[in-house]
Amino acid sequence: MNNQNQQSIAITKNASNRILNVIDSSNEKTSQFRIFVTGGGCSGFQYGFKFDPDVANDDDKIDFPDFSILVDSMSYPYLYGSTLDFVEDLSGSKFVIKNPNAKTTCGCGESFTV
Repeated sequence: MNNQNQQSIAITKNASNRILNVIDSSNEKTSQFRIFVTGGGCSGFQYGFKFDPDVANDDDKIDFPDFSILVDSMSYPYLYGSTLDFVEDLSGSKFVIKNPNAKTTCGCGESFTV
């Protein structure tokens, strides 16, 4: 796994390429990609992803060469030390978080407990 950045959240080359492809192909008006945690999912918490033009006062902004990742202060402790990846397999294509803080995850990897 090639990590481009050793900050609070690392990102693989696959994830970086996917974010850049979406920005380029959809004329996305922002180069800021938000990662967040919400309650729900089969394990208690779930990950969310979206492009977001707004930086909130409590956001951690992690700059990469061609885009930034935003993480709000509530999600930050759950995501610290994680790696964002993008995978394509038989079940489809999706962003995946490899989270060292998660004690358990569901079978699909989209929700977790701490």
